[in-house]
Amino acid sequence: MAHPGFFQRQAHARRNTSLLVLLFLTAVAFITLAVCLVGYFVTRSESSSLAFHHWLLSNHGLLTGATVVLLIGLGSLLRWIDLAGGGSRVAKMVGAQPIDPDTRDSDERKLRNIVEEMAIASGVPVPELYVMNQETGINAFVAGYTANEAVMVVTHGAITQLSRDELQGVVAHEFSHIFNGDMRLNVRLISLLAGILMIGQIGGFLLRASFYRGHRVGRSRDGRAQAAMGIIGLALFVIGYVGVFFGRLIQAAVSRQREMLADASSVQFTRNPEGIAGALFKIGLKGGYLDTTSHASDMNHMCFGESARMKFASLLASHPPIDERINAIQPGMLARLRSRLRDTEPGVDLYRGSGAAPVAGTSGFTGAGPTAKPARKFSDQVGTISQQSEDFALRFLSQLPATFRNLLYTRAGAVQLCYAMLISELSRDQQMQRLALLPPHPVLGSQPDLLGKLLPALKTIGEGVRFPALELAMPALRKLDPEEREILITSVQKLVAADNRVSLFELALTSFLSRHLGAEADRVVPVRYKSYKPVLPALQRLLSLLARAGSSSQPDAEALYREAMAGFANARNGTQPVLEKVTMRQLREALTALNGLSPLLKPAVIDACGHCITHDGKVDTREYELMRLVADQMDCPMPPLMV
Repeated sequence: MAHPGFFQRQAHARRNTSLLVLLFLTAVAFITLAVCLVGYFVTRSESSSLAFHHWLLSNHGLLTGATVVLLIGLGSLLRWIDLAGGGSRVAKMVGAQPIDPDTRDSDERKLRNIVEEMAIASGVPVPELYVMNQETGINAFVAGYTANEAVMVVTHGAITQLSRDELQGVVAHEFSHIFNGDMRLNVRLISLLAGILMIGQIGGFLLRASFYRGHRVGRSRDGRAQAAMGIIGLALFVIGYVGVFFGRLIQAAVSRQREMLADASSVQFTRNPEGIAGALFKIGLKGGYLDTTSHASDMNHMCFGESARMKFASLLASHPPIDERINAIQPGMLARLRSRLRDTEPGVDLYRGSGAAPVAGTSGFTGAGPTAKPARKFSDQVGTISQQSEDFALRFLSQLPATFRNLLYTRAGAVQLCYAMLISELSRDQQMQRLALLPPHPVLGSQPDLLGKLLPALKTIGEGVRFPALELAMPALRKLDPEEREILITSVQKLVAADNRVSLFELALTSFLSRHLGAEADRVVPVRYKSYKPVLPALQRLLSLLARAGSSSQPDAEALYREAMAGFANARNGTQPVLEKVTMRQLREALTALNGLSPLLKPAVIDACGHCITHDGKVDTREYELMRLVADQMDCPMPPLMV
């Protein structure tokens, strides 16, 4: 069976969200009926012995049902609000501590290097990193509503007990959850389960209260009332936890399928099945339980391995058995790991045997010069990591000057990077004039000393690495508060507008910052269109611009435009001429509209854009940055290599 692509996985994640809501409503209905049944027997004598279906429509029945629904909804809403802070809030909930970007701890630096390599190779912003210092088990998870604000949490046991290859396998597994949209579903699961748990918690409270007060009252009417309260509490407790049982049964069924997919994606990304298999084997030997947080069971479906001990593990486990996962990665792998013998096969042979072999001296990146026309469709590259993109990430990070890289880890340095990329090609006098437009600010104002360190490095490494540098700086930029983010975006727009024209890179930069740091950066874009017909004007604008960028003459541009539009419009609409001019505002509006397409409709748009820019057999820096702009605004992580 073919491995599902990025867009298929995104569509599946959206369907899972809808299914989750349906199952939650079903669970609420059953719990409400069960509680009403308890209420029916408690109030039966007061209701003239009505039949149950008549009692449900009485004042007692309606009040009982409404109260149950309100309590469950309130429990879910409170947890939903509590987790509105996204991934960072989830990390703090389990007691994780942020990893200093400039950490001197060798294990933490190993993790950061792996995550940065994978983020740059896949074309997504670097997630914020946290470590659970008190956890000796081997585990990890990602959290957040969108890739823009994703965080990765790793236990201390994982970074100290796993080798680099094994840790890379775990990180690749978690990146798969980022690409697939699993993070959002995971956080919502926590909220929904909290509501179902509310009834059981109330039952437990009433049960404890009745026992406590029962010791303080004698044989009296009060004593009988306390006994009745205890019976009601016991009934609610049982009903609540039966609901939780089935809720986690559903949670486990959904999670198991996603974990197997993430394991397969990890092998696909790293081309090294030994890495993730070794990590799973060590979890089987040493365990991955989270022992220092009370939220271990809540987080079970989010983690790399089981995080909580529970009964009925065969039913409620959120992950397939370790042996099954290892054997699914590669037949015979488990037997090899159990033998505890060193590999007799050289590492480079294993590396080549499980995927494309590294090509020595491959340059590959578009910024270094024109690249060859890609051998596969552009949409197939979205949400993946190729050998060439990984090679580029390693080269890019190794070539960055240490001072330059360290500055990107600070708020001030990341802000100055945004300014430096806009003025790096100007003369010294022009740079000073542009920077004078910025308002004074301790962090967001012009800082000549930092710019003096960033500008020379930018000229050395070339304009083709501007997007990877931005992705490296994103954790620091996310630390800006909302007001500071708004000032940064406004300042960048001032620098862009200073010469009364907007280049494609300037548009890409302003759009990138607005998409990832704007007020709606954490908002999930809903599906608005399930066909191409409503977005044909947007496609006409986008493909007109790309057709002109990918051709050298008017006739070629018109022919290329017709080829690109052929898959979206009928013959009558397809005869519309290529637009002579597309403003930056029109392009931004077009991309906003196209982001509302169903995930399964987006690949054709990406491929049509790719067809335009590879028409002449190469992809230059300007075309690549235009492609990255399109992919970024459509929430399609595009690797840095077009090969």
